[in-house]
Amino acid sequence: MGVVMAGYSIFLRPDLLQVFWAGMQAGDFITDAVLPIGTSRRTGRRVLLEAGGVRPRRGRNLKGRCLSFAQREEIAVLRAQGYSLRQIGAVIGASASTVSRELRRNTRPGAGYRATSAHAMAYERASRPKPAKLHTNPALRARVEGDLKKKYSPEQIAGRPRVQFPDQPEMRVSPETIYQSLYVQSRGALKRDLTACLRTGRALRQPCRKAGQRKNRIPGMINISERPAEVEDRAVPGHWEGDLIIGKGNLSAIGTLVERTTNYTMLVHLPGGYKAEQMRDALAAKIQTLPQVLRHSLTWDQGIEMQDWKTVTVDTGIDIYFCDPHSPWQRGINENTNGLLRQYFPKGTDLSIHSPTDLDWVADELNDRPRKRLGFQKPIELIGNLLLQ
Repeated sequence: MGVVMAGYSIFLRPDLLQVFWAGMQAGDFITDAVLPIGTSRRTGRRVLLEAGGVRPRRGRNLKGRCLSFAQREEIAVLRAQGYSLRQIGAVIGASASTVSRELRRNTRPGAGYRATSAHAMAYERASRPKPAKLHTNPALRARVEGDLKKKYSPEQIAGRPRVQFPDQPEMRVSPETIYQSLYVQSRGALKRDLTACLRTGRALRQPCRKAGQRKNRIPGMINISERPAEVEDRAVPGHWEGDLIIGKGNLSAIGTLVERTTNYTMLVHLPGGYKAEQMRDALAAKIQTLPQVLRHSLTWDQGIEMQDWKTVTVDTGIDIYFCDPHSPWQRGINENTNGLLRQYFPKGTDLSIHSPTDLDWVADELNDRPRKRLGFQKPIELIGNLLLQ
């Protein structure tokens, strides 16, 4: 069953949206969260933006009170086949009175009963939003807006009126109400541009996970803090930094490897995608082309593509370390190289169209480019000298 039909939107399906939100709160990427509901990443992104990153209450814990879209489809089919109200109720697990009420309320005049239009009508009828407190209380709203502009946190804003106005409950507001009013524009109270006053400055709310709750955490990873001290001064060759550059729609990627001492670059061909097993095999094969003297260590970020890092270590003999979250400077040479590579592989393009020969040609060009950090020597010259030693 498709989720988007003519004149019918996934936004009318709280049951499906709650599956998506459950995935997002569990730590899924958008691409993974939309899979169970059969829609696109673009639609999932739109759902997030329109909700301000806040999971709606609607559609949660319905406990069978409301007819589902699937039940309405059954009603439409069985009604067209001439089934009685009792027979239809027996099939969908509802009483005959429920079926009767559904047909009476949600049938468009002159059009007959249709599941899509019935679901849309029921959705609109069930929409009875309670006016937001910050919308109905201008004095409180003005106070909250003023405190936000002073860079107060929602918790500080909510706590202060209890001290200043102990006998005026109408001047109290919870931190969650402030967040909801900022991020959920249907609440119609605070302007979203006030989110810039928050410490995070995010225009989209993101879940705060507890320690150890981060989904897809790489098992048994070795942190960069345990990396040998000799790696830091770049005096000993054979220590590498690695990452991915991502193509259009997050559907394709190229692996990048940069040697810390010489800036020598190698590119990893990933024609079928960059899932853990694909990354494992392609990365191990590329590292195995190096002599053992240049296989000391590899530093990577905490990308899920490196889940099988232990297998790469066993197959190649290279030690693998992982950066701290959101710390690209810990792979500074690799980050700089990825920027140079965007001259050849622009953002928003399909990277799967490039062959291994294409990647080798680009790597050769970079390795033949003189670098200021190397005293304007070329990476290919320095790596060549090492291989001759």
